[in-house]
Amino acid sequence: MVVGEYTALAMMLPAATFVGYLIGYLLDRAFQTHFFYVVFLLLGIAAGFVQLLRQLQRDTRDDGGG
Repeated sequence: MVVGEYTALAMMLPAATFVGYLIGYLLDRAFQTHFFYVVFLLLGIAAGFVQLLRQLQRDTRDDGGG
């Protein structure tokens, strides 16, 4: 794994969290509610962790186990 891939891996979780919050915030403003930001924030965090785990599994599998 090269440095660029590690950098992308380090930015994945915060980016997904921010995008989730942003979508929820914009929906809250559009519909004048106060709960979408929490829902989409949690979805963004979950999506970031899923992508992080997928990448780690892919990298571990590519190592060959030895």
